[in-house]
Order: sequence, then structure tokens, then C-alpha cells
Amino acid sequence: MGPVLAGVLQLLALIAALALAYVPLGTYMAKVYSSDKHWRAEKWIYKGIGADPNTEMRWPAYLRGVLAFSAVGVLFLYLLQRLQGVLPGSLGFSAIDPDQAFNTAASFVTNTDWQSYYGEQAMGHVVQTAGLAVQNFVSAAVGLAVAVALVRGFALPHSRLRSSGGTPIRTGELGNFWADLVRGTVRILVPGAVIAAIVLVACGAIQNFSGIHEVGQFLGRSQQWNGGAVASQEAIKELGTNGGGYFNANSAHPFENPTPFTNLFEIFLLLVIPFALTRTFGILVGSVRQGYAILATMATIWVGFVALMMWTEFAHHGTAFQIAGGATEGKETRFGVGASSIFAVSTTLTSTGAVDSFHSSFTGLGGGITLLGMMLGEIAPGGTGSGLYGMLIMAIIAVFIAGLMVGRTPEYLGRKIGTREIKLAACYILITPALVLTFTAIAMALPTPAHSMTNSGAHGFSEILYAYTSASNNNGSAFAGLNADTQWFNSTLGLAMILGRFLPMVFVLALAGSLAGQKPVPATAGTLRTEKPLFTGLLVGAILIITGLTYFPALALGPLAEGLAS
Repeated sequence: MGPVLAGVLQLLALIAALALAYVPLGTYMAKVYSSDKHWRAEKWIYKGIGADPNTEMRWPAYLRGVLAFSAVGVLFLYLLQRLQGVLPGSLGFSAIDPDQAFNTAASFVTNTDWQSYYGEQAMGHVVQTAGLAVQNFVSAAVGLAVAVALVRGFALPHSRLRSSGGTPIRTGELGNFWADLVRGTVRILVPGAVIAAIVLVACGAIQNFSGIHEVGQFLGRSQQWNGGAVASQEAIKELGTNGGGYFNANSAHPFENPTPFTNLFEIFLLLVIPFALTRTFGILVGSVRQGYAILATMATIWVGFVALMMWTEFAHHGTAFQIAGGATEGKETRFGVGASSIFAVSTTLTSTGAVDSFHSSFTGLGGGITLLGMMLGEIAPGGTGSGLYGMLIMAIIAVFIAGLMVGRTPEYLGRKIGTREIKLAACYILITPALVLTFTAIAMALPTPAHSMTNSGAHGFSEILYAYTSASNNNGSAFAGLNADTQWFNSTLGLAMILGRFLPMVFVLALAGSLAGQKPVPATAGTLRTEKPLFTGLLVGAILIITGLTYFPALALGPLAEGLAS
């Protein structure tokens, strides 16, 4: 079997697995977020944190919950790293430097999981499990909660009516953040991660709390590795679209990703919740066909990017590529070019950031595809929760464009898209490009950051551009050619992660509140049918055009220049 055919068959198997999980998982998540009952374990958690899960929140209160919880998470994780030297299970590792501790705390709380350190040489068992692994769960649950809050803004049954002086008014309530956070963790992420971890352990991933020990000789020298709760962290890092890695080699390390089957299984994990959320969305708004339209948009972009990546990496530009069967530099031989291409596209079109190959070693155009995937806003299918709300923002933009074309006030799911709504949507789509391009320009203009580049020219520029794109979009993958463990990059990338995570959430929740406070608009003959293939095509076009106009000059200086020159 040739490598191209093997890659295509793996892609088809992955699509089949995702299709089988789509309906049951999407339906289950809809029931989780629409249920009025609380599990006993959840009641204990509410009592412990002093939250009333039955209190409805308007968007400012919901946002305060998101920001307060995340701020406490950053502080806790920062202190845990700074105190590592005196904690049990530290494996003899010293405390993390302040700038790197800030970067790592911001990274894991924002669901980015960017790492400027060697995992097996810096973090002990306590930081890995009580710090990083915990944030893998709750940061993903925060993303789910914000997505559900926006969906409730569209869903008519969730627009509560109260009486004020005898006049009914719409309150714009979005649910309860603490209930959504706990349910997403307890009912979705924990059970899914347990099942996934069992599968990974059965297939060879390690799960222990052993210390540092010698595993053999390599090139005449002793080789030492430490153990850890790797399978459980690997499971939630993929399922929660977190990224990162217990070891520096990430998902290319055999302790994390032992076989071609586990490689495909991990790709499945990082895609399954974002894709299934489109069904959850359809059920909650009362029209599964609306969910299918969003799914079709996500799937079209994802399949297109995978096909384009395979083409660039299998293209035979010279004798070495012909003999190797593709661009094999930086790719794990256990997985090959095809599986590495699928993983690279999937991890950058979601907010995962886990890698089973080095993106810096991809062809010039291949590296550009990974960059473009993040620049789209990671919405195809995107991160856990963040992909859905990002795609719904783009749907609002597409409806607005359609309204301008026909001279009609735009409507989406029974809600008018007025001046306030389009301003909030515009702020959402502009904030991340502003962060990426501003930080990249400053880093290229200053003398010190450029010293961290391994390469000069177009590829070196791509390293810087990739780093800030990854951080601002909360992806976490790296080009692997940039020395990011400096005070400049630890500080600025950490700041980009925080701003890139929480500023968009402000606009999303404000938009949700605005939508939930509206009176429903009845559909008429002139209403745009947003469940039809025509709207799917319009949405795909809007996404690609907006991204292209925003980032094309930067891409032309980096991966496009490198790809055309090779």
C-alpha cells in the first residue's frame, strides 16, 4: 500500500468514526445543558464554592464569573510553579522562573497550552497533575459554557419574561455560569477523558508516578526518562482541545502516542466535541438543520485543508522527496506523511496545539496552511466551545453581508442583526488579527527578539508570525525553530494569550445578552434560509475572504514567499 493511499484511508476512517459519534454525543450534550436536575456530586461542588446553580445570569454577571474563575486559575497555577521546589513529587526540579511561570499559567488557563520549556525536564508530578491537567479540564469547560451562553441568546425558550410594573420585559438571561462550568466538566469532559485514557493505556501509553530512571543507552550515553500520569493528561489534552505535552516531543513521543492507531484516535478526540457541538446547537435552537449547515461549513473547510496539506507534503519536488515518498523531514516515521498532515491540519483548525510532527519542517506552503488554519479563527471545527461561538459570529457577518446585497435588515435564527450586534461581531473578528499583527511587527522591529530565530529570511519571519498567531488564537503549537524561552517572548506571548482568550469572550457574551433581550422576528418569504447549502457556501466564502484580506500581506512575507521560492 502506497503512502498516499494509506493517508486517504486513514482520513476516511476518521470521517466514519466522527459520523458515528456525531448524533449521540451532540444529543447528549444538548441534554446536559438543558437539564434542570443536578447530580449529587455537582451539588457538593456548588456547596463548596458557594454558588447557586439555579440563579439566572445576565451577560455581565456571566462574564464576571468567567473572568473571576480564570483569574483565580492563573494565580493558583503561577504559585504552584513558583513553589514547585518545596512540593512533594517535584522529582528534584526547582521552582519555575517568574516569566516562564506567568507564561505557562496564562497558557493553560486560556486553553492555549503553549510550552516554552521541556516538560520532562521542568515539571514534577504535582504541577503536571494538580496544575496543568486540572486546567485542561476547566479551561475547556469554560469554552463550552460561553458557547452555550451564546446559543441560549438565539434559543427562544431561554428568553425569560418578567413583569416590571405590569409590563412584560425580556431580561436577556443566559443561564448560570457555575452550573454550565460544573456540568461541562463532570458530565462531559471527565467521563470522556476516562474512557479515552483507558484506550490509550491499553494501546501502550504510560500511566504511573515513577521517578527518573534509566531506560537504556543511546549513542554510547545513558538515557533517562521520568514517568507520569501521561495517558490521562493526553486524553484530556486532546478531548478538551488543549494541546501541550507531558514530554517535549509532544504527541510524537511514544509514551504519549505509541502507535498509528493511537495517533488516529487522538485526532478523533480533538475533533469529536467541536463537530458534535453543531448538533447540540441545532437541538437547543429548535432546528437540527441549522446545526447541519454549520457542520457542513466546518467540514468543508477541514476536508479542503487536509486535501491541500496532503498535496503539498506528498508533492515530489526532487529526488530526495521521490525516494522518501514525500516531505518526510520532521515527521515521525511511525505515522508517515499522510497521518502527520491530518494531525497538523486538525490541530491548527482547532485550538489544540498538540503536534505529532514539527510544523517548521513542513514545506513552505504546508507551513502556510497550518498558519492559515489558525488565522481563520480556529472555527473548522475550532476549539471546545470556542469553535462554535467563533463560527456563529462568522454566520452573523455572513447574514449581514447577505442583507446588504438584497437591501434587507439581516436576521439570523429569529433575531435581528442590528447596529449593536454587528459592532460586537466586528470587534470579535478584529481583536485577534490586531494582536497577531501588532505583536509580530514589534518583535520584528526590535533587535532582541530576532535573535531567537533559528532561521533568517522568510522562514524566520514565519517563526515569529506563527508564535503570535498561535498564542493570540489560543492554539499552542509552535514552529519549533524559535527559542521562545526568553523574558520577551514569555511575557508578550502570555499577554497575547490572555487578551486573545478573554477579550473575544467579552464580545461574545455581550452579543448573547443583546440577542436574548430581543423579541423574536417571525420568518417571512424574504428571510434568508440559513439552513440551506447556499448559506453554507456564503459562509465559507465570507470566512476565507475576510481572513485573506486581513492576513495576506503577512503570509506573503513568510510562507508564501518561502513556498514559491522552493
